Amino acid sequence: MLGFLSARQSGLDDPLRLRRAESTRRVLSLTLNPDRDVDRIHGNGINTIDIDAAEGRYMLSGGADGVIVIYDLENFSGKPQYTCKAVCTVGRSSRYVHKFSVETVQWYPYDTGMFVSSSFDKTMKVWETETLKPAEVFEFEDNVYTHHLSPIARKHSLIAVGTKNPKIQLCDLKSGSRIHVLQGHRAEVLSVRWSPRYEHILASASADSKVKVWDVRRASGSLITLDQHNGEKSKASSEAVNTAHNGRVNGLCFTSDGLYLLTTGTDDRMRLWNSATGENTLVNYGKVCNESRKRLQFTVSRGCSPEFVFVPCGSSVAVYALHTGELVTMLRGHYNNVDCCEFHPDYQELYSGGKDCNILAWVPVLRTADVEEESNENKGADGLTAVNPAFQDTWSSDED
Repeated sequence: MLGFLSARQSGLDDPLRLRRAESTRRVLSLTLNPDRDVDRIHGNGINTIDIDAAEGRYMLSGGADGVIVIYDLENFSGKPQYTCKAVCTVGRSSRYVHKFSVETVQWYPYDTGMFVSSSFDKTMKVWETETLKPAEVFEFEDNVYTHHLSPIARKHSLIAVGTKNPKIQLCDLKSGSRIHVLQGHRAEVLSVRWSPRYEHILASASADSKVKVWDVRRASGSLITLDQHNGEKSKASSEAVNTAHNGRVNGLCFTSDGLYLLTTGTDDRMRLWNSATGENTLVNYGKVCNESRKRLQFTVSRGCSPEFVFVPCGSSVAVYALHTGELVTMLRGHYNNVDCCEFHPDYQELYSGGKDCNILAWVPVLRTADVEEESNENKGADGLTAVNPAFQDTWSSDED
């Protein structure tokens, strides 16, 4: 650490290098936080979670009970032990609640005034956060497995939706209507993701074992259909040509720079693809247990070097090095299968939700020196724990 600081001070080092090194150290030391609880609201398994990108403060969760919960992740108590409180809930008593399992929730990328949820009740709802009422409801003929809003789009406001129907629906937030369909899959679409690099590029994963990459400005078919064999046919794999997996593909995730695409399938494999060429990079992650028949929500770290992948694997979360495929660690703490996990890039924290109805917080272990300094700073003259001065209200008026 001192070497990084001295090199930075003398101008020999890149400003981001220290930040990346510390972010990487923090991710490698993730452990279950015994001091942080998340309010247990859901009466059934948790299918999906999302942390807002605007403030990094509020988390959404959607459950198999149809309930949606918003949590405040900030700690205003000044104490090391605290509970992330549920700020508000769309519960069974609400007239607007989803009738069946909520499969995907997502914040509007630019502020927390709006969020979107989709459900097995064949609807996708666009919610106003303040009133907890739907501003728009899109109805479909089939169960909705997944939806996604682009994190970077400026020229369009499209939501991509995957349902039991093989056609991908594109819904426009501005007009409140379905404006286009993408045809090419032959079975239900389990996951869709917009590229974080190009706002018109969309990836889709289906139960037909295929992953397709689309340019939504083109009326014709997909740009690429990913092929696990990179076009090299063999007798053993001739039937599997132009398939991304040998089973249902239920997970998609771009890296933060959009250069790579990760996929997971029920063949217990995870694959890393070059998103521009569609080439399988042939990174071997070994067996990645995946029994989910629905969408599996996994995530990639941001700001680290190298990057890491967090994948639900049974009742644990497996952490892999992105480009080498090395299994770094297994995060164990859930009592039942994990269905979703979300990385918090501001603090290098991880949140995971599962069928045990719990959301767990995984946080970096502080350095020994950090712990000692913190304990000394937090003790007042009377030896009792005090609030850090940085968080104290120092406002004064003329009357004082």
